[in-house]
Amino acid sequence: MNTAHAIPRTTTVSDQRVHTVVPSPVGDLILVARGGSLVGLYIDGQRHLPMRERLGDRDDGPQFDDARTQLREYFAGERTAFDLPLAPQGDAFKQRVWALLREIPYGQTRSYGDLARELGDRNLAQAVGTANGRNPIAIVVPCHRVIGADGSLTGYAGGLERKRFLLDHEAKVAGTWSKLF
Repeated sequence: MNTAHAIPRTTTVSDQRVHTVVPSPVGDLILVARGGSLVGLYIDGQRHLPMRERLGDRDDGPQFDDARTQLREYFAGERTAFDLPLAPQGDAFKQRVWALLREIPYGQTRSYGDLARELGDRNLAQAVGTANGRNPIAIVVPCHRVIGADGSLTGYAGGLERKRFLLDHEAKVAGTWSKLF
C-alpha cells in the first residue's frame, strides 16, 4: 500500500474527549465532554462505565464550570432543570428514549410502559428499559425517574440506593415526597 499520498488525520482539541471528576452526594461524578458538549456523566462504579481511555484526558479547566455549578445547585435543591449542551451518542431509538427522559418533570416518575406508549407501541417497554439503562448522561438526562409499572424501583446503572436518593431528593424539593420506595 502506497502511503506517500495519505493525508494524516489531525485531531483538534474539540474532537477530543476530556473528563473531570466532581464530588456529589451520590459519589464521584465523571463528566465527559467533546466539542464543548457533555457526552457523558457517569457515577463512579456504575454499570456500563466506559473504559478509562474512552473518557479522554483529565481536564479540570473552565469548560466544565457550568456543569459543576448546575450539579452543585441541583444537589442543593436550587435547580430543577439543567441547561447544558448535550451530545449523547446512541442510535435513533436510544436518542428518542433519551429525549423522552428529558421531558419527565422534576420530582415525578414515569414507567417504562408509559414511555413505550409515548413512542407509540406499549410493547417497546423492554427496549425502553435497555435504552434507559444505556443512558450516557446520568442525572442530567434523568433516567432515574423511570420506575416499574407497579411503582417499584427497578434497575439503575448507578445502583438502586442512588436511584432512591435522587428520587427522594427531587420529591422533597418539589414537595411531592411521600416515601413510596
